[in-house]
Amino acid sequence: MPETPSPITPGTVAAHGLSEDEYANVLHALGREPNMVELGIFSVMWSEHCSYKSSRLHLKKLPTEAPWVICGPGENAGVIDIGDGPDGTKLACIFKMESHNHPSYIEPYQGAATGVGGILRDVFTMGARPIANLNALRFGNPDHPKMKHLVQGVVAGIGGYGNCVGVPTVGGETNFHPAYDGNILVNAMTVGVADQSKIFYSAATGIGNPIVYVGSKTGRDGIHGATMASAEFDENSDEKRPTVQVGDPFTEKLLIEACLELMATDAIVAIQDMGAAGLTSSSVEMASKGEAGIRLNMNAVPCREEGMTPYEMMLSESQERMLMVLKPGKEPMAEAIFRKWELDFAVIGEVTDTGHMVLEFDGEVVCDIPLGPLADDAPLYDRPYLSQAEYKAWAAVKPLGDIPESTDIAADLLKLMACPDLASRRWIWEQYDSQVGADTLQKSGGDAAVVRIHGTRKALAMTTDCTPRYCYADPVEGGKQAIAEAYRNLCAVGAKPLAVTNCLNFGSPQRPEIMAQIVGCLQGMSEACIALDMPIVSGNVSLYNESKATGGGSAILPTPAIGAVGLMDDHDKTATIAFKAEGECLAVIGPCYPELGQSLWLREIHGRQDGDAPRVDLVDEKLNGEIVRRLIAEGKVTAVHDIADGGLLVAVAEMALAGGIGVELDAMDAAFAFNESQARYLVTYPANAPLDRATVPFEKIGTTGGDALRVNGSALPLTDLRAANERFFREWMEV
Repeated sequence: MPETPSPITPGTVAAHGLSEDEYANVLHALGREPNMVELGIFSVMWSEHCSYKSSRLHLKKLPTEAPWVICGPGENAGVIDIGDGPDGTKLACIFKMESHNHPSYIEPYQGAATGVGGILRDVFTMGARPIANLNALRFGNPDHPKMKHLVQGVVAGIGGYGNCVGVPTVGGETNFHPAYDGNILVNAMTVGVADQSKIFYSAATGIGNPIVYVGSKTGRDGIHGATMASAEFDENSDEKRPTVQVGDPFTEKLLIEACLELMATDAIVAIQDMGAAGLTSSSVEMASKGEAGIRLNMNAVPCREEGMTPYEMMLSESQERMLMVLKPGKEPMAEAIFRKWELDFAVIGEVTDTGHMVLEFDGEVVCDIPLGPLADDAPLYDRPYLSQAEYKAWAAVKPLGDIPESTDIAADLLKLMACPDLASRRWIWEQYDSQVGADTLQKSGGDAAVVRIHGTRKALAMTTDCTPRYCYADPVEGGKQAIAEAYRNLCAVGAKPLAVTNCLNFGSPQRPEIMAQIVGCLQGMSEACIALDMPIVSGNVSLYNESKATGGGSAILPTPAIGAVGLMDDHDKTATIAFKAEGECLAVIGPCYPELGQSLWLREIHGRQDGDAPRVDLVDEKLNGEIVRRLIAEGKVTAVHDIADGGLLVAVAEMALAGGIGVELDAMDAAFAFNESQARYLVTYPANAPLDRATVPFEKIGTTGGDALRVNGSALPLTDLRAANERFFREWMEV
């Protein structure tokens, strides 16, 4: 090590996001003071974003195994078995969801764009060709002076990157709530398909094997991005703009093709995306998973800026970069592939048996850290949290009390369909290319997106879901509901639900009430995943989503966003939400309870956010989902839609608008029309082919036909309904 004195001061340690106790552990691990390079490496590897130090203890409670799970959490993405492919191959679906919240608030276009780029790399680094992107977006009050700019930038960033890289954006969700005024959420999901015999992992093995850097050159963008994403925002947040990465989707497309071409050979031992913490996290994770050491020559790292230091190289989060371990002698072949695709290629080090990360620069060792403390021995906290009873007292959600009367539920419906949470997302999805690749069968607007698998009759269904207002009122029930709704969305298109990825977005874990949200949501998610046979195979945790700038440490609503994937054996046997013909019967499957608490109707029509979240009966969820899948497979229903936000009448309106056909409904009151009871579906079926009440728990509620939605003597023309539904984004974005 060089003999220059350490410049480390308490202020330097604090600026790197380490507590006094954590820095004491650094001193113990090294047996000496670190230099700046070593301090920077510890700071990012021990950040909340990389180490999950506040959540690891509770994440272990989630179910992660099933006979169809090939690889669960711990790798770049989750892997599940989806059966036979063309020519006798066995296929796997590889998928994951991740957050890019903090960067997207500071610099919405690049933050969202690089979020898409990063999740794409997580999937194709394991050998999959990406076939679909989805997203889950949460914004603040539309009247907030910054919100229109944030929405425009995020949507443009997602479309700009995804469209250029040639992967369709097929689905997602967008919601608004003042709790996100100071900290929006941008969660991105990618789904890919791979040959099971060509799945690649990240464990670096083989002493002396070359370590190779490929992709774009390293710049100074994104330095300390992981640390920034592990802290709250304040009034100086805009000063963090240099920590936001800059993406290039055209380079990403070249990187995908080059990696997949090399993966078709036998050259790769291990491969890892350079994501959060860049070269640091990728090299540390590869070496620690392989129980090996690593030596890097920092002079060999391709840089696009003059005079970059090892500190900057290791902490940069420049995009479109990968780290590989190759078999000896395969370097020339690999280099030829990457040069052909006009990408950088450099041998920058080798696998060692030291168990240390050693970095050399200008002939000197500038870093020598044992890998154990960096990865496996990273801080692990059992943060204090409120009991669920204590949490509910803190949350102070008012009891529902008397249910308001509604004199005109048709007028209520019109107002609901125009509110920001239910308004048409056409303005958003028209900016996304959903058809590139020509395999998209269903996209935004239905219950789940459906993408066929080339060379087979199969298709994958995929969705993102979460209802944060439920999670705030009751974290356990809210966690259950997020999984249950994802399950329903997959069943509603005819797919068998298989597995889940997640993006767990919460405020500061150092607040016991926020930890209660985390623990409660994870408990509910776990119960639902077990009951519905949907293990969690990958995911991401994003904490400190709150802003002191909005006044008093305002946290987001607890938002455990769920991404789920299902499989259908015949893509022709799928359902959509659109009414197909006049004169068909409309029925609801599943039980209805008089529960209007936390409903959008209560909030939007009466200005109240009171009451309990709707109960989640997991037995009903599984049973009704199986019934709906059977009805679709047997061709007995012509349209299917799950009942969610806004309740039954909103779901009916969405079906009518999708098909351009009206409906005559039986008389109903507001409690029936707008409650958000779970485990329910709407279906249509021909009048001359009724469903069997002995095997299907349904209630007929109307008949399709005409050009209006008719209920309780009111006729709501579809033209008026559509105009109301599409008004919000059109008027907001034209101002």
